[in-house]
Amino acid sequence: MAKDVKPTRKNLMAIEDRIELSERGHDTLEKKRDGLIMEFMDILDQAQDVRADMEANYDHAQRTINMARAMEGDVAVRGAAAALHEHPEITTESKNIMGVVVPQIESTRVRKTLDQRGYGVLGTSSRIDEVAEAYEELLESIILAAEVETAMKKMLNEIETTKRRVNALEFKLLPDLYDNQEYIEQKLEEQEREEIFRMKKIKEKKEEAEKEEKAEAEAAALEEPQASD
Repeated sequence: MAKDVKPTRKNLMAIEDRIELSERGHDTLEKKRDGLIMEFMDILDQAQDVRADMEANYDHAQRTINMARAMEGDVAVRGAAAALHEHPEITTESKNIMGVVVPQIESTRVRKTLDQRGYGVLGTSSRIDEVAEAYEELLESIILAAEVETAMKKMLNEIETTKRRVNALEFKLLPDLYDNQEYIEQKLEEQEREEIFRMKKIKEKKEEAEKEEKAEAEAAALEEPQASD
């Protein structure tokens, strides 16, 4: 890359400006990367807890529905599920974490009272109520898991993008700029040495010419009295 750069002071100043800007950008990106990693680790811990809760809620919901099917019959369980008319509502908003936009999921009508579930209270047992509560709890944990894991994936993608940019500056752009800077400085030093040598030669020739002129003048001055005699 250095061979493509003309060794001029203007180019040297431009490269020095680019180096300063790239170093500042590198430092900023490193801080961003480190901050994102810290945020990601917090979200990762939360995601692990949420997933563990979701799996526990799923196991509990499966146990309760299997028990209800065994005791009440599959028809009764399906009938209670079909009686539901008001379905949960999901709305999504967004929040910013260090420049990364992550989803924020809000849910309503997930938890319901007995009369909101639609099935007749007198025609069902408490086992049906336990199944409904277990699946409502499971749904809440699924919604929370979706929010947390989506945020985690977005944070991870941003970390990878930032790491690539840091590496590009650290291992490609900045080394090339440093090489160019060194190349131009060396060439300018060579040019300066050549100019000094050239000026020295010119000075020596000028001094020799002055000496010759002085010698000729002195010789001419010595010859003038003889000519007058």
